Formats: sequence, C-alpha cells, structure tokens
Amino acid sequence: MPDRRGLLIILSSPSGAGKSTLSRRLRDWDPTISFSVSATTRAPRAGEVDGRDYHFLTEAGFKREVADGGMLEHAHVFGNFYGSPKGPVETAIDGGADVLFDVDWQGAQQIQNSSLGQHTLSIFILPPSIDELHRRLKTRGQDSAEVIAKRMQKSWDEISHWAEYDYVLINDDLDETEARLKSIVTAARLKRIQQPWLNEHVKQLHAEFEEMT
Repeated sequence: MPDRRGLLIILSSPSGAGKSTLSRRLRDWDPTISFSVSATTRAPRAGEVDGRDYHFLTEAGFKREVADGGMLEHAHVFGNFYGSPKGPVETAIDGGADVLFDVDWQGAQQIQNSSLGQHTLSIFILPPSIDELHRRLKTRGQDSAEVIAKRMQKSWDEISHWAEYDYVLINDDLDETEARLKSIVTAARLKRIQQPWLNEHVKQLHAEFEEMT
C-alpha cells in the first residue's frame, strides 16, 4: 500500500495570471506529479501522439465514455468534445501519485462533484490587478490584439468563480506564489482522508493499549 492516496490538483485562472508557469514549477518541484491527458474528438495535429498529447476518440466513443461515467469532466468547445478520462486518474491516485488539471471553473466543478471529488485540491490564481493581467497578456507576445481583447473579456467570467475554490492565491510575486502553492500541496497530502493506512495504525495502537490494561 502506498504511503498516501494521490490528489487531484486543480489549477484555474484567467489567461495571463500565471497558471501555466506555476504548473510547470510545481512539476519541476515534484516530477511525480503528472498532467491529466485529456480526451478529444478533434483530429490529431501534426506531431501529436495518441495517449501522450490527447486520447483521440470518435464522437460516438466519447459520448459512450460519458454515458458510462468514464469522464471526470467534459465540455463541447468549437465543435469538438474534450474531457478528462477517469480511469487513468483513479489508477494514479490509488498508487499514491498526484494528477494536475488545467481546467476552467466549469471543469473544476465537474471534477469536484465527481466520485473522486473528496480527493480534489482546487486552487484559483488571481492577478494583482486587471491592468497587470492585460500587461502580461501583451508582453508574452503569443496573441494578436484581437485575441488579447477576447481573453480580457472572458477573464471576468473566470474571476467571478474564485469563491468556489479551496484556496485562492494572488500572483503578485511569482516566487512567493510558488512557495505558497507548494505549502498548500504539502498540507493537502497530509489530510486524514489521503492517508488510508491510518486506520490500521490506530487499530494497532488500540491493540497495544488493550494488552497493557
């Protein structure tokens, strides 16, 4: 039996708040944390490998997985279905490994309300200000002005769900936010429900106590 049960670590934020960087730093800190590989009905792009980048499914196969309870969360986006397969995540956490999810608030709600919800750790990343969020989107140089404007319009919808998460971090200093994130994960790993071996330990203590009396 592993020392503990793994966590489903959910990180959410508006685009530009630092979620991707913090996810990478968290995995650098502990390489045993794995990303959940999503399933999708879209066609593979050049260089993408089934099972590594995505689990590529037909629409019928995807809907069958949903109907059978095989998806922790799923959504229909721009004509394709996306979701998080339950089986690999369940195997990972039963083996004591944490799984990291980069999902929006809707995906987070579905995971928290799933059969594995008691093992979730949800964290929302807030920017220090809207001006700073806009500056970060501009300076990273990945998007056109039109895309940045769309991301900014969507950001408030994401931010408005901050209170639905277990923890909320304001990413005003990346190194400090990283340190706080690691502390949260470390503490969550020690929760009673994540340590199934404790029952046997307490039974052993009780047996030893009975022998003394």
